[in-house]
Amino acid sequence: QVQLVESGGGSVQAGGSLRLSCEASGFTYIRRCMAWFRQASGKEREGVALINSDGRITYVDSVKGRFTISQDNAKNTLYLEMNSLKPEDTAMYYCAGKSTWLPFCRGTFNPAEYSAWGQGIQVTVSS
Repeated sequence: QVQLVESGGGSVQAGGSLRLSCEASGFTYIRRCMAWFRQASGKEREGVALINSDGRITYVDSVKGRFTISQDNAKNTLYLEMNSLKPEDTAMYYCAGKSTWLPFCRGTFNPAEYSAWGQGIQVTVSS
């Protein structure tokens, strides 16, 4: 059974930085796609950043140049470095993942694609 455990959230002032971590375990297959989603109060869950099995990365336009997704395969950990935070970045952030037996795993920002989710972690940015 896949487990994703997030850490690193909190409260910061606008312009500040936070780093989220997501420790993964239990994936069936070696090829995996990982992503960060967020959900603000009263809004739909949206994709923030994702990384495919070949290392290709995609960001939502609103975080480009400010957020960086990365992973440490030796530690089975996914990261989201968030800089120049804005109040509109306030949300619950979720780590998501899926694995495949195919030679390549390609993810999108469709939440329904992901079979594993973390419990979520709150990020609050004050003005």
